[in-house]
Amino acid sequence: QVQLVESGGGLVQPGGSLRLSCAASGFTFSHYWMYWVRQAPGKGLEWVSAINIGDGSSTYYAESVKGRFTISRNNAKNTLYLQMNSLKSDDTAMYYCATDGYIPYDYWGQGTQVTVSS
Repeated sequence: QVQLVESGGGLVQPGGSLRLSCAASGFTFSHYWMYWVRQAPGKGLEWVSAINIGDGSSTYYAESVKGRFTISRNNAKNTLYLQMNSLKSDDTAMYYCATDGYIPYDYWGQGTQVTVSS
């Protein structure tokens, strides 16, 4: 079955960097769009970024992270990444990777917590 496992979260100071990973299994990873979505404490889900199928040559970002975050994929390793630079306190959230199934955003990982604080 489809499995998505995020890792790489943690506590980082403002201005710092983190790289999140999402290990995928149970499906042909290269054939699916992949997404990052986050949820800050007490708030709803916020779409963060998307990457297209295949070589991942097309990437998309929320305005709030554009220029600071970079999404990428390694199809040989069935892994999705999110490089996060210049982190702000507003980036504190649980970060989820997701992919499509019978419906868009059908499958989600368990999430990895990112806390930006001094």
